[in-house]
Amino acid sequence: MESGHYLDTRHGNERQRERQITRPEIFFVLRHGHHEKKKDKFDAHYSAWNYSVQGKTVDRRELRIIVSFDENGMLIITAIELR
Repeated sequence: MESGHYLDTRHGNERQRERQITRPEIFFVLRHGHHEKKKDKFDAHYSAWNYSVQGKTVDRRELRIIVSFDENGMLIITAIELR
């Protein structure tokens, strides 16, 4: 993230807008949240692993962020608010 080597996927952008989750909230959770290994999944279509990070924003919203990695860096797959 600090290097700027990340991309939002189209799905990720749509869900962020729909759920009113901001990029600073996503970055905060990725920096300060915890890896949820039990939620990690292999996506056979893309031949890549998706990783789950859960945490709270500064405003105490509990989010789950799903990311993956490719040759260009980190991909933000989606963001979900947990209630």
